[in-house]
Amino acid sequence: MKPCTVLFLVAVLTASGAVRGASMAARSECDPWALRPCAPVILWSAPPSSACCARLREQRRCLCRYARNPDLGRYINSQNSKEVAAACRVRVPMC
Repeated sequence: MKPCTVLFLVAVLTASGAVRGASMAARSECDPWALRPCAPVILWSAPPSSACCARLREQRRCLCRYARNPDLGRYINSQNSKEVAAACRVRVPMC
């Protein structure tokens, strides 16, 4: 095999591994546990902390997925959750 061909194959395999790794990382960014700082706010109507608002902004694109989850949906769709989003100035996506 020519050296140029070997280098090309190595480059292609490396690039495909990087793309696969990036797509797996994107999937793992949706982490409902990241919203733990918001639990007291949603459960007991406490004022939202800056950590809660920051995490809510980070997880915004995942909220529809969480809302469809039978275990999480009742919390995500609750009135307290909507009030937290409003207090943190986070637009809740239409699911």
